[in-house]
Amino acid sequence: AMGKPPLPFTRVVGQDDMKLGLLLNVVDQRIGGLLVMGDRGTGKSVVVRALVDLLPEIDVVQGDSYNSSPTDVRLMGPDVQEKLKEGADLKTKKMKTPLVELPLGATEDRVCGTLDVESALQSGSKAFSPGLLARANRGILYIDEVNLLDDSLVDVVLDSAAMGVNTVEREGISITHPASFIMIGSGNPEEGELRPQLLDRFGLYVEICTVSDPDSRLELVLNRTAYDKDPRGYYETAREEQENLKRKLAKARELVREATVARDLRVKVSTVCSLLDIDGIRGDMVVNRAAKAYAAYDGRTEVTQEDIGRVVGLCLGHRTRKDPLDPLGGLTKVNAVFRRVFEDNLTYEEVQGKKEKQQKLQEEKKQKEEENKDASDRSGLKPGQWRGLK
Repeated sequence: AMGKPPLPFTRVVGQDDMKLGLLLNVVDQRIGGLLVMGDRGTGKSVVVRALVDLLPEIDVVQGDSYNSSPTDVRLMGPDVQEKLKEGADLKTKKMKTPLVELPLGATEDRVCGTLDVESALQSGSKAFSPGLLARANRGILYIDEVNLLDDSLVDVVLDSAAMGVNTVEREGISITHPASFIMIGSGNPEEGELRPQLLDRFGLYVEICTVSDPDSRLELVLNRTAYDKDPRGYYETAREEQENLKRKLAKARELVREATVARDLRVKVSTVCSLLDIDGIRGDMVVNRAAKAYAAYDGRTEVTQEDIGRVVGLCLGHRTRKDPLDPLGGLTKVNAVFRRVFEDNLTYEEVQGKKEKQQKLQEEKKQKEEENKDASDRSGLKPGQWRGLK
């Protein structure tokens, strides 16, 4: 018997940015995951679990701990590769796309897997017991409370996510296995910020808050109540919407390979990134990939300015430098610069020139104010006369 079905993705009210961020990652895994920060009880983990239901079943080699692909060598575990070399027949089965949740107290061994050095030395075989990264291969790795996770552990997970492989080394013995997954992190900003180094490694970033519109809140509550009462029956009522979305995603995954961004749009994307002082070129690349995925999701292969406008905040909001004196948050800043470059068609030099002009004006204003203050303080006094103590 199957467990109860998840809450249908299509019935989650609001949280559009978060849903979009998840769908774009499904369309193109190379976007690099999603980080969701928001209040408790905003349904972060519910939406992630609902996402898995939209993903296609995958073919895996039977009895393999790495969810190895029977055809793609890059997604095969070491044992399956050996069998393939020997020309053995690979038995396959279908399975749902795996969702692996990384628990808060997890140790590095639990995440990466352990090498039993003793048995490796005695019998010559590499006695490796795979960890969570092996189980997440070809699926989704979900880290709740990512800001409370041990930094070194986050580094290990991020490295695997970026390279698609996990390497475990002990006492001079090393083993490498595929770990290609979509990484989704979530957390509550009240419990601490993430280091900028880690923030930068997530492709997209969304801040969500509780839905404030009373009608939407009621709809959410009613949906959830109906689901809790009869999960299967409720899922059936949304089956058609779910199937349509599944088909749309499958089509987008094919289309995204052919999607293109015109050169002038690429130049503008890079202009936005340099005006925002974004370190490295990860930002530029993610915007281009996300815009392609968004166009493909909409059934097109040609990226437009609107596509970029829709995703630019998700891609760059967390990459801007935090300036304590700047009242604008990351997202507002990104959208303002986007408008200047894309809608007002200003070049890098023009925007910088405007910025410098404004700064100069402010400085001059300040100077004038100080001079005026000085003059008003000395009114009615002869030159050089002491003003007395105030």
